[in-house]
Amino acid sequence: MLHTDHSPSVAAPDSGVPAATTVRSAVLDLLRAFGMTTIFGNPGSTELPLFLDFPADFRYVLGLQESVVVGMADGHAQATRNAAFVNLHSAAGVGHAMGNIFTAFKNRTPMVITAGQQARSILPYDPFLFSGQATELPKPYVKWSIEPARAEDVPLAIARAYYVAMQQPQGPVLVSIPADDWARPCEPVAPRAVSTRSRPEPALLGAIGDALDAAARPAFVVGAAVDRDGAWDAVRALAERHRARVYVAPMSGRSGFAEDHPLFAGFLPAMREKIVALLGGHDLVFALGAPAFTYHVEGFGPHLPAGAALVQLTDDPQTAAWAPVGTSAVGSIRLGVEDLLARAMPATVLARTPPPVREAAPRAVPDGERMSVAWLLQTLAELRTPDSVIVEESPSARPVMHRHLPILQSETFYTMCSGGLGHGLPAAVGVALARPDRKVIALIGDGSAMYSVQALWSAAQLRLPITFVIVKNRRYAALQEFAPTFGFAPGAPLEGCDLPDIDFCALARGQGCDAVRVDDAHALAQVLRDALAAPRPVLVEVEVA
Repeated sequence: MLHTDHSPSVAAPDSGVPAATTVRSAVLDLLRAFGMTTIFGNPGSTELPLFLDFPADFRYVLGLQESVVVGMADGHAQATRNAAFVNLHSAAGVGHAMGNIFTAFKNRTPMVITAGQQARSILPYDPFLFSGQATELPKPYVKWSIEPARAEDVPLAIARAYYVAMQQPQGPVLVSIPADDWARPCEPVAPRAVSTRSRPEPALLGAIGDALDAAARPAFVVGAAVDRDGAWDAVRALAERHRARVYVAPMSGRSGFAEDHPLFAGFLPAMREKIVALLGGHDLVFALGAPAFTYHVEGFGPHLPAGAALVQLTDDPQTAAWAPVGTSAVGSIRLGVEDLLARAMPATVLARTPPPVREAAPRAVPDGERMSVAWLLQTLAELRTPDSVIVEESPSARPVMHRHLPILQSETFYTMCSGGLGHGLPAAVGVALARPDRKVIALIGDGSAMYSVQALWSAAQLRLPITFVIVKNRRYAALQEFAPTFGFAPGAPLEGCDLPDIDFCALARGQGCDAVRVDDAHALAQVLRDALAAPRPVLVEVEVA
């Protein structure tokens, strides 16, 4: 059983009655115990009382806009495997942050969000900058939200929020705190050991194991929860045991399998008919830490190829509930796969012939007036170290990335599971803050970058050696490429999708980052080599076709 792994920091006195303290002190002690001494925020007036006599062992990370704050916290929480602590400003701040709160919810990122509220004594008068329905505002994209009935209940609310955020499926929670609560007396709250994972039901897991043993041509479809739950190695071992081809689930925000492994079969698109076609020939599909399946457009026909059955292991009961077919076991991905590996292996499984190895993508060449995205990503793949971390938000480049920028190790790829833009730039800052031992590379489209470009300032102020690569195609290319799905003729004009005249180097330098523009394919390698070696943040604006 996993738990918070923190010891209580507040002891009751000999009398048996807890010593009085303030809400501020009790909350700070809890945050220390939970390992959350980094606070991500953009302060407003109702948050100031928290920062009175701000403790020296805490770090405040300032974002210049609330969506940047939540994006940084998301990257930090994923990289540390612990909930991030976020401080936002009442209704306006939470409203600004909602896009990335939505993404954190879809990413299953544990996050304790506090939102300032006006003083309790003036709430009956609808005061300036208050939140009228503070607990309702972030719904449905938080797991739990509360404005405690009494000031002295705030520490208990923070403790519960942490435990809820960390329990699978993980996610953000919100606590609204009136400004005059922080100085009120209260009893201290000791942290507790609380389980965050559960083992899948043995009978259902046994049925999945039997199906795997009986299958002749199994396929695994792995999702973000494989990497989130530390199951990368166990899933590889299970795939090797069953000689299963391994696909990455549609819209997966993390990588769950090495893309240079002989069993790796590629990426499934978010379209029903194409998924069925790609999985054709398999008699069993095992969805691991992924919905079965995520669709982006309306589809028709069966959800599986003829003759195939579906089994699923997910950490999310809701995902299991809406799956249209198959057997679903709910619980920890890592614990469930470890239980499957503990089963005796039939001789028939050992006798299976491994599936054919996926063909490698043809190498890109540096031709044309502007370099191709394939050339950019192929060059980056050749220069980066395998343990460097890619934080990606370039939707139109993602299919090319799948062919030319393989992810080879666990916890080296992050993107958004939501499809909402504005996550990648600040998430890279959060990951770099959490993992100073790794090189972080932010691969961001020019359209995506403008949703949260203020994150460059935070990177510069924190002196984080991030390499920001802006894939500049001067348009919302993903929309233009998606338009034929809705009846547009290929290449037909599409309003509101052109992005001329944005100078990303100027934007970066204005916020304290070094920057360089490159449009020559033959010069790209040296520019990237210099940026990757720099001890400070560098933005590389790459003009692509």
